[in-house]
Amino acid sequence: NNTAVTLSQTVEQSWGDVQTSYQRRNDLIGNLVNTVKGAADFEKSTLTAVIEARAKATAVTVDPTNITPESGVSSSLSRLLVSVEKYPDLKANANFLKLQDELASTENQILTARTRFNEAVKPYNTHIKTFPNSFFAGMFGFREKAYFQAVTGAEKPVEVKF
Repeated sequence: NNTAVTLSQTVEQSWGDVQTSYQRRNDLIGNLVNTVKGAADFEKSTLTAVIEARAKATAVTVDPTNITPESGVSSSLSRLLVSVEKYPDLKANANFLKLQDELASTENQILTARTRFNEAVKPYNTHIKTFPNSFFAGMFGFREKAYFQAVTGAEKPVEVKF
């Protein structure tokens, strides 16, 4: 009986670890996707401003008589230089790589937790099903525990939309 109780508690703890991994995924993935979307949108607008400033600056022939506030050249050049100084390396790529790493890490943690759960179920089930334990297990209310099984359709990858 004591061994069955100990093994049952190990199974329960292992399932709790699986649930913790699921919660981590739920908490993390939505926030990461939104963060990356926000960074990508900001960097897209910055890049657009840089491209427009460069186009405007190169669209006019620059000579000493041509640089006036009305021409817009000096302000375009200054915006271009400020943008380049502030954002020499647009980081959306790094954000997407971080998202990809976090997705892989989270899914690996879930896989590990599920595997450990199944590893905890096996000795429990073996213990309560072998004689003479099987005779007493039913009397004390110990029932076989199910192994983790994926839900129907889980073999298909999850789609992350931006």
